[in-house]
Amino acid sequence: MPLFEATVLTVFVIILFAGIFSIIFGLPGTFLILGDVIIYSWITGFEKIGFKIIIVLVFISLLAETVDFFPGIAGARRYGSSKTGVALSIIGGIIGAILMTPVLLGLGAIIGVFLGGFAGAFLGEYLEQRKLKPAIRAGYGSLIGRFAGTLVKGSLAIVMVVIAMSAIYA
Repeated sequence: MPLFEATVLTVFVIILFAGIFSIIFGLPGTFLILGDVIIYSWITGFEKIGFKIIIVLVFISLLAETVDFFPGIAGARRYGSSKTGVALSIIGGIIGAILMTPVLLGLGAIIGVFLGGFAGAFLGEYLEQRKLKPAIRAGYGSLIGRFAGTLVKGSLAIVMVVIAMSAIYA
């Protein structure tokens, strides 16, 4: 394998795994994976990864990004969260990741996303209702929903990577 091909393949694989990892932080990692596959296909002249596979990956990516949104909302709503609680859950997840990353690096970002989401939903519900029990329930619902959404989206991202790598090494 010539040096250029090896370099392109190495960068391709690194970006695939960065796409999977970015999902933990709530980023659209499936779009990163899809863009990586399209660019790799274009560079290699669509020899190994053709248009059929790209169309399948577009469908999976759209499905994953759509599905990721609903479990977090459904989890928070199921446990009685208001719109304020849901909004603060999202903001709390971002702030939690930012605050915890310097402390524990990558693990801190993951923990921060989940704990920040819990804290945001809790705060939103407590400010709305001034009761502790509904606020804890909303925070719990947000945490469970965010975990479920990340799990589903991450699984679909792994499927996308397997499909792309299988096409290359088939």
